[in-house]
Amino acid sequence: MKFWKFLVFLLLSAFYFLPSSVSAQDEFFVDANVIYSVQESGKTLVTHNVTLENNFSNLYATTYTLGLENIDATNVKAESDKGVVFPTEISKDEDITNIKVTFPDSSVGKGTQRHFTITYENSSFAVRTGEVWEISIPRLGDQTNFRNYQLILKIPKSFGLEAYISPKPDSSELGESGYVYSFGRNSLIQTGVSAGYGQFQIFSFNLLYHLENPLSRPSSTQIALPPDTAFQKVYIQKIDPKPTNVSVDSDGNWLATYDLDPRQRIDIAVSGAVQIFASYRSFPKATNQELNDSLKEDEYWQVSDPKIQELARELKTPKAIYDYVSQTLKYDFSRVQPNVQRLGAVKALQNPTQAICMEFTDLFIAIARAAGIPAREVNGFAYTENPELQPLSLVADVLHAWPEYYDKEKGIWIPVDPTWGSTTGGVDFFNKLDLRHFAFVIHGKSSTLPYPPGSYKLGPNPQKDVFVSFGQLPSARISVPAVSIKPYRVLPFFSSIYTVTVSNPGPVALYSVYPTIYYDSSEKTRDVIEVLPPYSNKQIQITLPHSFLGKDMPNVIKVQVNSSQAEIMTNKKQIVVDSLLVVTAFLIFITVFILVKVKKIKIFSIFAKIGASRNKNDAKSIDQTPQNKNNI
Repeated sequence: MKFWKFLVFLLLSAFYFLPSSVSAQDEFFVDANVIYSVQESGKTLVTHNVTLENNFSNLYATTYTLGLENIDATNVKAESDKGVVFPTEISKDEDITNIKVTFPDSSVGKGTQRHFTITYENSSFAVRTGEVWEISIPRLGDQTNFRNYQLILKIPKSFGLEAYISPKPDSSELGESGYVYSFGRNSLIQTGVSAGYGQFQIFSFNLLYHLENPLSRPSSTQIALPPDTAFQKVYIQKIDPKPTNVSVDSDGNWLATYDLDPRQRIDIAVSGAVQIFASYRSFPKATNQELNDSLKEDEYWQVSDPKIQELARELKTPKAIYDYVSQTLKYDFSRVQPNVQRLGAVKALQNPTQAICMEFTDLFIAIARAAGIPAREVNGFAYTENPELQPLSLVADVLHAWPEYYDKEKGIWIPVDPTWGSTTGGVDFFNKLDLRHFAFVIHGKSSTLPYPPGSYKLGPNPQKDVFVSFGQLPSARISVPAVSIKPYRVLPFFSSIYTVTVSNPGPVALYSVYPTIYYDSSEKTRDVIEVLPPYSNKQIQITLPHSFLGKDMPNVIKVQVNSSQAEIMTNKKQIVVDSLLVVTAFLIFITVFILVKVKKIKIFSIFAKIGASRNKNDAKSIDQTPQNKNNI
């Protein structure tokens, strides 16, 4: 009997002192206050202030494991609130870094609390890229067993002005030492914190295009230059050789036209800089045609597919679509290679673990369009420190793709990146895109055209043609339009036509250009050119109707565009002379006609008298001729 009592006592004792994992939410309450203190060097000191509270009198924790998703931790240290250092053990499980803390003493009793801190350092939370400091704190993830959770982010004042921060903090303040932000648990479960400091980012670019006319006759072709958007301003410093013209298509792409001779082959070099803004700037609104084109089905955007339609009815909003795509698809690094086959939206759903940026983008666009939200693709360059992408981008022109949706309230296209939202462990690339995305081309009307820089290659072994690096604003940043006026058709007694040419020599695009035409000193007409890209020109024809004595014709035509102007003398003097000659000839004709009509001069009688006089004179001459008949 004593033996059984002793056995029961051992079992109860073993249960009482049984170690328990803190992941069991019903057994412990966990409160955490996490401070991310970014240093001026960019290194971040992270402090987890943790409180464990027992829910049962017979259970207590002997260890605590902190899981860090996609985070490398150095100089790890754990200690109690009384300064007692706890042993730590660090292990890796795929993308998770586990910090295991072992408690050498027991904390027994329901409601008993243990207070301790875990500190570590990380060098990737804050990164200086060009002109901007960027902060990326991963999401809280699946650690939802916290009773209370608060994140404090501290940013040094030397980082500059706040460009953006997402999600919106619960509180923020700017003190002598810098910015201090506070976030609650609900803000961080789905997305982490992303922030930028600095007004804008600058990239320099050098692009090469290779063109060939295989025909035996002249031909024209176009290349796509990086365009302006609401979030970027392009400075084109050089194009060699210069294009015939540069036009803007319905999606806002800048297309440079080249006229090639038969069998001609040319290489085109384009260099410049781009300014990426933290927030959108004043920019022309999308037209109704552009929005309609961005709702249609296309080869890779199967809007009418039943599954796409079902998802559209369920998700409805851009944010819900973004969350679904970034959480459903998984990035397949093995597919990142030149000329990879594009799957499209439907096949992306069928193969969710084989996605790259194109599939994330295509699926977002297809669902958004099916939900009645205008959406389109942007293809371009995106700077990354990801070692799995960097080596390939150094030897091949592997670009990045991301979607945009149209915000009717703001009147702009909003870029988002569900690909990076998925690969960064939930950093928010919906509410605010970072300053690393440089748009090359926009695909709205078509899912494939125009082709981006890096696609214009010749030969079986194409070289790298896209070079982008952090840079500085160029010294020349203002475009001064050039204007000229020349006669196109100036003929007597016809309307005169003159051609006005407004050119943009670069380096930036001109918007809302108003060529004003003056007849002498009076304003006659005012046209509007919505956008004039660098190295483009726009022609306007002026018609001067022919008028008697040049009555309605000016002596001078003057055209003014901003501070530039040109003028030309018209042919008014010649018209006056021509008109006088015509009037004189007409008056002579009328005078003669009237005189004949009123028989003031009998023209025919005069001619008859003259004829009769000649006949008499001839007869008289004959009579006076000597007759010498006898003089033989």
